[in-house]
Amino acid sequence: MSDTAPSVSEMTFEQAMAELEQVVGQLERGDVALEDSIKLYERGAELKKRCEAKLKEAEEKVAAITLDGAGNPQGTTPVEGL
Repeated sequence: MSDTAPSVSEMTFEQAMAELEQVVGQLERGDVALEDSIKLYERGAELKKRCEAKLKEAEEKVAAITLDGAGNPQGTTPVEGL
C-alpha cells in the first residue's frame, strides 16, 4: 500500500471494491508487518464504508424510480436527504 493511495471518498464503487479485495488478500496472506497490517485494516474499513454508502445510494435511486401505467420507467420521485 502506498502513501499516495487515492482518497476513498473520491472512489467509485468499483474502485473501492477492487482495492478492498486487494487489502483483504494481503491481510489473509499474513505477509505484512504488524504496523502495515493495522494500516491495511484501517484502509479496508474505510473502503468497506464507501462501498456500503455507494450501494445504499444506488438502492435509493432505484427505489425512487416511478413507473407509468404500463410499468415503464417514467421519472424519479425525490428522495429525502439526496
